[in-house]
Amino acid sequence: MQNEKAMVSAQDVADRAGVSRSAVSRAFTPGASVSPAMRTRVMKAAEELGYHVNHLARGLVRNRSGIVCLVVSEIATPYRASLVRWLTQYLQEAGKIAMLINTDRSDNSVSAALQQAINFRADASIILSGMPDRNITRQCYQHGQRIILINRDEDLPGSLSIHLDAQRAAATAVMAFQRAGCRHLAFANSLAGTPSLMKREAAFITEAERAGLQVTVERFGTTSYESGQILAHRLLTRHQRPDAVFCVTDLVACGFMDEARHRFALRVPEDICLIGYDNIAQAGWSSYNLTTFAQPVEQFARDAVSWLMQTEKNETGLTPQNDQQHDSLIYQADVVWRGSVRGG
Repeated sequence: MQNEKAMVSAQDVADRAGVSRSAVSRAFTPGASVSPAMRTRVMKAAEELGYHVNHLARGLVRNRSGIVCLVVSEIATPYRASLVRWLTQYLQEAGKIAMLINTDRSDNSVSAALQQAINFRADASIILSGMPDRNITRQCYQHGQRIILINRDEDLPGSLSIHLDAQRAAATAVMAFQRAGCRHLAFANSLAGTPSLMKREAAFITEAERAGLQVTVERFGTTSYESGQILAHRLLTRHQRPDAVFCVTDLVACGFMDEARHRFALRVPEDICLIGYDNIAQAGWSSYNLTTFAQPVEQFARDAVSWLMQTEKNETGLTPQNDQQHDSLIYQADVVWRGSVRGG
């Protein structure tokens, strides 16, 4: 029976390369001070011996696991999937490991998954916009994790909040509808009730009232294509049918548009104008050609990971006991003009 191969240590690599043990450590540490020649010698020795850095052991010594939790709901939606994609890419480039916790289910599986993350000593958690309960955020925070909150209304010490300026987007939407000659406005929302979605609704109503226009609000179901279809049926069967609708997301807008066209034989934008939000890939398809607002998801992800790395570099020791700082970033969602609004 063949014997198992003995584990190769950093000291073995140092001996083979003819350098010190600390030089091996520096060679495998991004940004550490080591000459190119020495790094080449160390890497060559490591390859010959089959050596790999034990990041888990290194993390325990430094009291860091390198794990960052992504606490996510509605992960199947195009917007959320795009945000997860960019976050995981930038985390990986920073040498971090992403642990995904899906909070769509309401049973004990979410709590169990979160407890696993805590047991693995996750360094931080990124709470994506959506439905994760506030208790989940608090639990992460109370276990000493740094927290990033995307489109949520929680201000925790030692955290970063990322928000969008809903008012500017709403003002642009109202202006576009007015320019198109629309007078009967509606807002199509889900029943998710998340902070970001409700801010879009409230901002649109405020801006419409400033322009002397009333808004009919209809809410239904999840933030999905199917909800958009039902919302269209409800709004388009009213006695006073809207001639312009701001949909809370592009996915809702796509369902709304298909229902308006195929069931009610309405033309977009001739008979009804539509605007969405998120600028998902489907919004640019020729079958939709949807005017929308683009969330800067790549910038969200890049800035979030940069904040994590900077706070780690500063060795601030963010805990509920000794750090009361709260950082906040506000972004603009730029309009993407397409063909679903007359004169857009």
